[in-house]
Amino acid sequence: MRPRSSCTNIFGHVMELAGTNALVTGGAVRLGRALVELLADEGCGVAVHHHTSESEARTLVASLERRGLPAVALRADLADAAAATDLVPAARDALGSVEILINNAAVFPPGEFLDTGVESWDRQMAIDLRAPFLLSQSFVAGLTGTGQILNVTDRRVRRPATDHFAYRLAKSAVAEMTRMLARELAPRVRVNAVALGALLAPPGEDAEAFRERVRSTVPLGAPGGPRALVHAARFLLTAPFQTGVVLPVDGGEYL
Repeated sequence: MRPRSSCTNIFGHVMELAGTNALVTGGAVRLGRALVELLADEGCGVAVHHHTSESEARTLVASLERRGLPAVALRADLADAAAATDLVPAARDALGSVEILINNAAVFPPGEFLDTGVESWDRQMAIDLRAPFLLSQSFVAGLTGTGQILNVTDRRVRRPATDHFAYRLAKSAVAEMTRMLARELAPRVRVNAVALGALLAPPGEDAEAFRERVRSTVPLGAPGGPRALVHAARFLLTAPFQTGVVLPVDGGEYL
């Protein structure tokens, strides 16, 4: 039997995650994996999207199936518009329904304004912005009841800077799309976002060097780790009176 999880608001309404199904893009590794495991702990079935992390995705899905949860690994290159559009229907075909969409997958190449070429621009905009738009559109078009969308954006959207030019623009647009969709899709679909700060060392960066850097830049003085994201995501997914929220998860770095 799948476990039950609920959250009761002050109006007495109960929102349950157990028994629902979710699609998590980029769900095989790092923070995406933490989101998948959060959903599994709440009793959700999960479609784990991946592009190149096939082995990790299949291992994660096998662990969820051993717990008695519906799970499937789905491969798609989100730079391909057709692949992004087809991902939600594929998840519904595998799980029977999808009530939760988490737009987590992103690319994060460096590049200031003058360093950003057309190829890099197009790829970042396709994966970081167009894919969440297409996935959300497909999700809502096929939704038969109520649902919710959780977008993953970045604390960088709160303060202009010169690094990661295209990435910042794309994630700023995702934050604005969160608010626009929350308005348009209410009350049937709740749409929220988490704006992440220093949680995990970027791939290739030494973990200790990352911790040292965070100590001098983040008021709380330490990386948040996956649990910081899990706490924020659980709150937004189970809080029935929250929509249009872009919640900073950054230890005060945006201040």
